[in-house]
Amino acid sequence: MDTRKIATLTGWLMVVTFVTSIPAYFILYAPVRDNPGLITGSGADPTAGVALGAALELILIIANVGTAVVPYALFRRYSESLALGYVAARLVEGTFIAIGIVSLLTFVFMRQQGTAGTEPALGQAFVAIYDRAFLVGPGILAGVANGMILGSLMYRSGLLPRGMAMLGIIGGPLVAASGIAVMFNVIERGSALQGIATIPEFIWELSFGIYLIVKGFKASPIPARAAGEPVAPETGS
Repeated sequence: MDTRKIATLTGWLMVVTFVTSIPAYFILYAPVRDNPGLITGSGADPTAGVALGAALELILIIANVGTAVVPYALFRRYSESLALGYVAARLVEGTFIAIGIVSLLTFVFMRQQGTAGTEPALGQAFVAIYDRAFLVGPGILAGVANGMILGSLMYRSGLLPRGMAMLGIIGGPLVAASGIAVMFNVIERGSALQGIATIPEFIWELSFGIYLIVKGFKASPIPARAAGEPVAPETGS
């Protein structure tokens, strides 16, 4: 097993999640999210931006799942339950991202077909579906997957510096808690408090990707197998 190649690919996949998700959410989808009344046919046509955002998020789904699948064989040597849990969490997160994509693509389809009439409420419904899917997926499950599960796995295995892994262990619950607080209307979506809560997780995910690209996984002893025989560590060189 070439752990260096696995680390490099995993790191680049993590970086890709930033490159695809940030422009889609903050730039390409912004006209529709800010003005659901566009579904009536009035105003600038958002089709091109939404289509590009959807394409980027399809790449995002692949990259998200890839960050868990590519290193799975390595991760399972340290904790099969955490490795499998990471794959499962990323798959579920990707499902909610896909729901958001479909909702906004349907938005622009309804505008193009002229079937929405003059009712902006339908546009508000599609945008609300996107917002709630984003809240549950990247807003909550990303904290569970990348923060709690991946952070714990990196801390226990020693594949990354434990101080760095602590960012995930701390940041993951903060992201998930802030998302749940929005769900229960305790805080507002996009509020300063929610933004602050995402900072440790943001730093953790970005540093995880960059560290793997630059240095790769640290050499760390693999725990003894169930049979009780120790396994020699692999350096991946």
